[in-house]
Amino acid sequence: MKVKDILATKGSRVVTIDKSTAVFDAMSIFSANRIGCQLVVDKDENILGIIAARDVLMAVVNHYDTIKDITVGDIMTTNLIVCSEDDDTEYVEAIMTENRVRHIPVFAGKELKGLISIGDLVKSHLKEVHVENKYLKDYIADRYPG
Repeated sequence: MKVKDILATKGSRVVTIDKSTAVFDAMSIFSANRIGCQLVVDKDENILGIIAARDVLMAVVNHYDTIKDITVGDIMTTNLIVCSEDDDTEYVEAIMTENRVRHIPVFAGKELKGLISIGDLVKSHLKEVHVENKYLKDYIADRYPG
């Protein structure tokens, strides 16, 4: 299965945030949208980095007294790990596992196509396994016509 197959089901909506947004406000965006990460963009929609819920958690732990003064730009990850919409899901899963990231932006050339999570990969993998399992059970039970 390809990454673009997941995006075809999931959709391409990506929540973005400005780097000057307070981390405290970013938490509200995470909660309101039920998401685990946001892409950090500038006014021209150029991607500057990514902020995940774990980044916010670590900021709270490390800067408890000043958390209301810290911005997304202070804690975002700028060294992005990305994938192509034509990449195999097994390859992307291995990259995410190796780099210990839970979200990865998807590109076609320089165009952002969406964002997938490790949960999206697991969900698609489980669907494939269930379908294959059903076909094998039907084959063993001789339920195919002919």
